[in-house]
Amino acid sequence: MKVWTKLLVGSLLGFLLGWFLPYDNETIGAVLSWFAHMGVKIGRYMMVPMLIFSLTIAVYELRQDGLFWRLVFRTFFVMILTAFFVVLTGIAVIYLAPTIRIPILTGEQVPMVSMNPLENISDLFPVNILATDGAYFFPLCVFAFFLGMGLSYDRTFTKPVITLIDSLSHIFYYIGSFFAEILGLVMITLSAYWAVRYHQALQEDLFQSVMALLAILSGVLGFVALPVFFCFFGGKRNPWIVLRGALGPALTGFFSGDITFAIPVVIHHAKEHLGVRRRVNAITIPLLTTFGRSGSAMVAAITLVVVIQSYSSLKLDLFPDILIIGFEGVVLSLLLARYPGDGAYTALAALCIHYGKGFEAGYLILKPLAFYLIAVGTFLDVMIASFATYTIATMSGLREENPS
Repeated sequence: MKVWTKLLVGSLLGFLLGWFLPYDNETIGAVLSWFAHMGVKIGRYMMVPMLIFSLTIAVYELRQDGLFWRLVFRTFFVMILTAFFVVLTGIAVIYLAPTIRIPILTGEQVPMVSMNPLENISDLFPVNILATDGAYFFPLCVFAFFLGMGLSYDRTFTKPVITLIDSLSHIFYYIGSFFAEILGLVMITLSAYWAVRYHQALQEDLFQSVMALLAILSGVLGFVALPVFFCFFGGKRNPWIVLRGALGPALTGFFSGDITFAIPVVIHHAKEHLGVRRRVNAITIPLLTTFGRSGSAMVAAITLVVVIQSYSSLKLDLFPDILIIGFEGVVLSLLLARYPGDGAYTALAALCIHYGKGFEAGYLILKPLAFYLIAVGTFLDVMIASFATYTIATMSGLREENPS
């Protein structure tokens, strides 16, 4: 079976298993939580060495061809354009749709994460470059960038190093592909744990309207709007074929809720199924999965509007309220690099604290639904990364025809 088929079968089996397990059994929940945590660690295992060596050689090769900065600027252009499209589409839907309300609950204000961009910039240069658990991996990408730049210094000295790094890039890619092949088994535990929490959320009967809205909107965006949006830039290839190539990575992102877990699968599918060359994958995917979290930002913006509408008699106006929330969502999509496993809920907390209109603790109301918000946001983040990578490769002429 192809990798995406294995991931789909594993997800379905795990979901059915979790659905029929007792959702209120704490022991079962704890066991599934442990296995899910281990599964995410397995998925991350080869990501760091694969990215370091692939990014290093990609920077070197693209600089030799004079394409590096063009590819980087094109990636940011597509990223920001997509962020406005996705976030504003979500905001428009919640503004035009019938008002959705959630039950009035109480929660105590607790300290939440800081979205301080200066701290994120400072962390790009850690004291120990090897001190990472695979969560905030962008400092390693910065190191690989400088190493790739340095390879152009003097070919007399760097040629052996270039050959070594190129070989290591291929080796770790194939090791990463092996891990992608076995992730179908890991998906059984991840989707089972997700199904148990989903079953419990349905039984509480508090947030079903929000869950239904997000499910419909993410489905339409992921399977219709995004393929159509990117087909204008991605050449003449059938967008539904590209969609099939994004399905496997999207499943890993949805059930794990962790975008770094999905990165090796995105790279594998982009190379093997969509024909995207390695030098493009190594540049675009780290950038898109670090700064292109518009799916998570959209989920946060929508849920903030729902919270305000539920707890306030004030009507949100198109201007300035809705447009400000949308703009802040776009900005937040660029600032979620440190939160690969809880992007949507973290973005919601930041929006509530900054624009809660008296409901700064509103994110606590949706804490039982956090796993669902994170899953939907990560699903869209991964779909965007897959489609954008294919589109950028096509626009740059760095994609090979691949019939699979």
